[in-house]
Amino acid sequence: MASSALPLPQRSSSDDCAIASRLTASAEAATGNAELAARWAGRVDDERPASSSLKKEYDVFINHRGADTRHTVARLLHDRLLQASGGRVRTFLDSVSMRPGDRLVERINQGMGQCKVAVAIFSERYLDSEFCLHELAALVEARKAIVPIFYGVKPSALVLPQAVVDAHAPRDVERLRAALRQAKYTVGLAYDPATGYVKASYSH
Repeated sequence: MASSALPLPQRSSSDDCAIASRLTASAEAATGNAELAARWAGRVDDERPASSSLKKEYDVFINHRGADTRHTVARLLHDRLLQASGGRVRTFLDSVSMRPGDRLVERINQGMGQCKVAVAIFSERYLDSEFCLHELAALVEARKAIVPIFYGVKPSALVLPQAVVDAHAPRDVERLRAALRQAKYTVGLAYDPATGYVKASYSH
């Protein structure tokens, strides 16, 4: 993957920055950098120059349904995390991080294995994707720190569709349900795509 910075989006809303700041704090904490985590969690500017060399591994993996979020919140988070961290936090996003010739499953597994934090963006069609569900289960089983973002959906909507239940063995069904339960009961962020409103969200 090229080490040069990607072009940054023109948007600069406070909601976008709020999401990026919270996720940057999570990533820095997971990588053991308590000082930087505190700075970003408190929205305090860090004016130290960025390192000239980027770490080879990925710090954050974005688990998302491309049809819903590839050109909106997923790409926005990727670019904002890169910008907000001064290049310290490297994020795996399939549409950006993979290149022609990459083996799909192998490359995604590499990104999941290297990350410290996973951001799961739950959207309207997320549960229809077996790729999304199996990625989430693998991240949970690997004990990655998971930050859920509920993009136009509520935590209570994280119910495995009957079509998926019918297509899998009972053991696999329970594996997927367990991953959804963990995400459902993890404090995350609710994002309303219609208004841009962001707030903490969790299931009672």
